[in-house]
Amino acid sequence: MAFSFPRARFGAAVAGAFLGGLVVASSFDLTRLGYAQNAGKPTSQEVKPLADQSNAFVAIAEHVTPAVVSIEATREARTGAPRTRGGRVPPGMEEFFQQFDPRRQGPSEASGSGFIVTKDGFILTNNHVVEDADRVTVTLTDHRVFKARVVGRDPTTDVAVLKIDGNNFPTVAIGDENGARIGEWVLAIGNPLGLDFTVTAGIISAKGRGGRELRNLLPGQYAISDFIQTDAAINPGNSGGPLVNIRGEVIGINGAIASPTGFYTGYGFAIPITLAKSVMDDIVRFGKVRRPVLGIAINDVSPEDAQAAGLKTIAGVLVGGFNPPDDSPAAKAGLEAGDIIVAVDGKPVDRVSTLQRVVRMHEPGETVALDVVRYGTRKSFKVKLTEAPADEQVASNDSLEDASPAGMVTGKLGIAVEPVTPDFTRQFNLTASERGLRVKDVAHNSPAYGKLFENSDVITEIMYPGPRRPVRSAADLQRALDSLKAGDVISLFVVTVSPQGQSTRIVSVRVGG
Repeated sequence: MAFSFPRARFGAAVAGAFLGGLVVASSFDLTRLGYAQNAGKPTSQEVKPLADQSNAFVAIAEHVTPAVVSIEATREARTGAPRTRGGRVPPGMEEFFQQFDPRRQGPSEASGSGFIVTKDGFILTNNHVVEDADRVTVTLTDHRVFKARVVGRDPTTDVAVLKIDGNNFPTVAIGDENGARIGEWVLAIGNPLGLDFTVTAGIISAKGRGGRELRNLLPGQYAISDFIQTDAAINPGNSGGPLVNIRGEVIGINGAIASPTGFYTGYGFAIPITLAKSVMDDIVRFGKVRRPVLGIAINDVSPEDAQAAGLKTIAGVLVGGFNPPDDSPAAKAGLEAGDIIVAVDGKPVDRVSTLQRVVRMHEPGETVALDVVRYGTRKSFKVKLTEAPADEQVASNDSLEDASPAGMVTGKLGIAVEPVTPDFTRQFNLTASERGLRVKDVAHNSPAYGKLFENSDVITEIMYPGPRRPVRSAADLQRALDSLKAGDVISLFVVTVSPQGQSTRIVSVRVGG
């Protein structure tokens, strides 16, 4: 006979068992009532810091944005004197031929950003925003429009100073990027893509950016490039706007993006504010940029350079030569080509941009203390800085990494050389000490590939190992190489010639087998 149980009694029993289970489980703290309902919701302790951070961004934007300006730079139409293929056009036909003249340029406009740094209307922006402009107008957040005067520009740092007439303008607080750390929050404020007074947030992604790609952003081999990298969105139109830290202080001028499309892809770069401020101070005080100069051609230290010098770390600045050769302050003080500068004024120097910036903070006539390593020996020198000509800078980077070497040769260096010929000497006006070995070919993927370049480089001396000695024949170079085994380093003094002139550098190469 089948056993039966009333449904009502069965349901009551199940319910009782379930409730009893909850009570037992809760006594062991295994299950918390309401846990599923609360999953994923932040607690009040978690919400408060987020709100505080949001409020901080709001406060910074409200405080800084009134001092940010929108800049419109207009360049009038320009036309060269019209010409036909055979010379000037006949009288009375100028207007007809001008319409076909490729040099004829219509009016153009550029837009960017800037920020007011003094109550009487001095504004910092980028040089490339106002370069060659015939008319510059500035618009504030309260819609007031001013005609601006370009007080001065410095292409080598991409800094320009404008002035608008008036008083009691809102201003930004100037900070110091040296205390900023990678990972800190920053805001970028400007006028990207025609969107006035836009605020974006991100972090400091890196400091001291100044590789070959970024050096190419600024004109000339003497430009100072030492950028702050940020992932705060920066687009065309942001140029010249402020990069602001979490305390509301400007630590940089937004100046460039790294993008294959010309629009933001995650990388933006700002000029350090201490560098920009020093340029501005010079322009306002002297009417020009006064650049203190060491008079050296320099490059970053390679692993081979560090090995040749006996350095424990790959850091410092390699002296490749002197500029001008016969009147260089550094040469007069006792520095030699091949020296590696490791400190200036007691502060470590890790790369070219660091040295350039420290020197730039001085004035012509002041003296700096340099610590150098000369192939294993540490030395100290005091160099009195002089003022560079208007088209010069603190120090140069004479890297020729954009050259395209080629060749099919073998050997420990992977190069083919020949003594400098009389014709070559006359063509490039070489002195007796510069008549060494001309590099004819460099093998692809050889030890010297990317370091020595065919037809433009002349090897004149061996700097390391052993005593410094001249190179006049292939045998001189071969004797030095014969004493080296694979993995050893040889340092060469190289004169690079071109129709534009000469430069010198030290090239250290780790030899092959």
